[in-house]
Amino acid sequence: MKIKLPHPVTLVACATLLSACIVEPARPPEPAPRVETPPPAPAQGYAWAKGHYRWEGNQWVWIPGHWVQGY
Repeated sequence: MKIKLPHPVTLVACATLLSACIVEPARPPEPAPRVETPPPAPAQGYAWAKGHYRWEGNQWVWIPGHWVQGY
């Protein structure tokens, strides 16, 4: 009995696709939000955008809140 192997091009294509898979390590949970007391608005028509955490590289980084002008 002869065993039939897949075509060599198919094997190369599968190996290429599987080698391109990137497995990202699990991130630690996001820390609790910081309590921010917004300073007075710079002018009428501004709204406070709350701070938040953003994943950068291998750690959570706090992005502070800021005033944004309304439309």
